[in-house]
Amino acid sequence: MQQDIPSASIVSLRDVQKSFGSLKVLDGVSFTVERGEVLAIIGRSGSGKSTALRCIDRFERVDHGEIIVCGHRVDSPDVNLRALRQDVGIVFQSYNLFPHLTIEQNITLAPCSVKRMALSQAKDLARKVLAQVGLEEKLHAYPEQLSGGQQQRAAIARSLAMQPKVMLFDEVTSALDPELTVEVQKVIERLAADGMTMVMVTHEMGFAKSIADRIVFMHRGKVHETGPASILTSPTTPELAQFVGTADLKS
Repeated sequence: MQQDIPSASIVSLRDVQKSFGSLKVLDGVSFTVERGEVLAIIGRSGSGKSTALRCIDRFERVDHGEIIVCGHRVDSPDVNLRALRQDVGIVFQSYNLFPHLTIEQNITLAPCSVKRMALSQAKDLARKVLAQVGLEEKLHAYPEQLSGGQQQRAAIARSLAMQPKVMLFDEVTSALDPELTVEVQKVIERLAADGMTMVMVTHEMGFAKSIADRIVFMHRGKVHETGPASILTSPTTPELAQFVGTADLKS
């Protein structure tokens, strides 16, 4: 099931609500993401930011509200998940690479099984996306032979191989040390420069400030403040002021 959305918007959330038992995690969340835009979602642990991201790709079902992504009505019970996930790539904090497969095999698996791509074509694609993330020489390596930063870059390459219209990043650098964090951030910066639409949940305020076109600050399950990256240095609410007051805003 698909629904028309404004031509520029590629992601739209309207009054989204989600509870886990008696705990309301999302309480009327609304925001849009324009084509080619980088949106960063920030907030304290438990603010609902990762849940909001997971709802975009239907890893979580919403209790109420509307989510439209690339024309797919995500909140609908009959949404075509196979079609949705061809349009939306997601990368998690844990790399989720298959340890018994080479990096090439990890990357070619979905294009061959989901898109029915010929193996030779998928292998060409694997080399291309690995080159995008600076890992072409690791084509035949196994995940355990890669550093954490390299594994995360390989996970990004695996998502890129599906040629998504939107990329979602959920705290992708939180398990990495500072040096490895920088190498993953450089990959994301290159994707942004190439015009990829991205929504990222991050605790790296300096990175959010440098790369995001817009910031969404979530607080207690609500979108509390939203605006350009300048809101991190000129917040209009005491909650955001307190939050960024304890964050590192160095770019």
